[in-house]
This record gives sequence, structure tokens and C-alpha cells, in this order.
Amino acid sequence: MEEANPITPSGLAMAKDLTLALIGAGALAAEDMQASIREIHGCLMQLKAQEDARAIRFGPNRSAQASGVDWKKSITRHAITCLECGVSFKQLSNRHFRQHDLDSRSYRDKYGIPRSQSLAAKETTARRKQIVQENRPWEKTATYLQSQGQHHGAAVKRADQPSSSARPTRRKAARKKAATRSR
Repeated sequence: MEEANPITPSGLAMAKDLTLALIGAGALAAEDMQASIREIHGCLMQLKAQEDARAIRFGPNRSAQASGVDWKKSITRHAITCLECGVSFKQLSNRHFRQHDLDSRSYRDKYGIPRSQSLAAKETTARRKQIVQENRPWEKTATYLQSQGQHHGAAVKRADQPSSSARPTRRKAARKKAATRSR
């Protein structure tokens, strides 16, 4: 009988290299080398079969260069268009990428989009930048507060709070009351 997965030279070489690395690391005894090579080769063949099945199911891997898609045209002022399915959104989320068995990194790689490019509509990105500039979150970090001479645990005074010298303290009132009683 013939095996379902014939041993391919590249798969065999990879299995051999992995087995020798395991032996070199002391994680595998030399006597178990033959069984290990067969097991690793079987796993590699299963992975290759899964990749081949996925390629058949989803078609050939489209890239930005091969399909002629310009990712820059997919990002407009009010929407971003998914280059996989053509649906428009304000932002492409991980939830949407999962529908295509992708994540943001693989989507960017597939279409040649730089990591620094936001996967959101231009207006959405501009609004987020504006919010960050208004909130200035870097001024709320402990290292920033320490560099400005404030202590880590010190509360930042707001402009609408009166200063402590403007309102009477309970301690002063208690002392005054105690002084009048003792007379």
C-alpha cells in the first residue's frame, strides 16, 4: 500500500532539522529520532494540506500589486472600504477582520498598507487626534508629574475648587470652641 502523504524532500529536511535541534537541546533521546522525524513530518504535511485547502476555498492570495488595488483610494474622508469584501466602515475592526480570517497585521501585509496608516476614515482619525490634544493624557502620567515638581500621590487642583486658605477648617473651629469652654 502507498502512503497517503508521500515524504517530500523539503518536508523531510525540515523534520530532520527540527529533530536534530531537539536532540541538540537535550529534549529528545537519539534512539527516538526516527519516530520523531515521522511525527514531525506528519504534522508538517497536515499543515501544508490545510494551507492548500484554504487557498482553494478562498482563491489565490490577492496582493495589492497583483490585483491592482490602491489602498490609498479605499480611505476617504467619511469611510474606509474593506479591500477584501468592499463594505465601507468608519473604521476596520478586528471583529470584521476575523470574518476574513485575518488580523490587522496580515491585512496590512496583504495590501501593502504601512503600520503607521490608520485603518479608519480620515474624519475619525482627525477627531481622535483632536480629543487626545484636548485631554493631554501624557500630562497625567506619574513621570510627567514628577518632572514638573509635583508628587506622584498629590492631587491636581482644579480651577473651580477653592484654595484651603479661603475656607475655614474644622480644626480651627474646634480649637476656638475648646478655648471658650476652658475659660
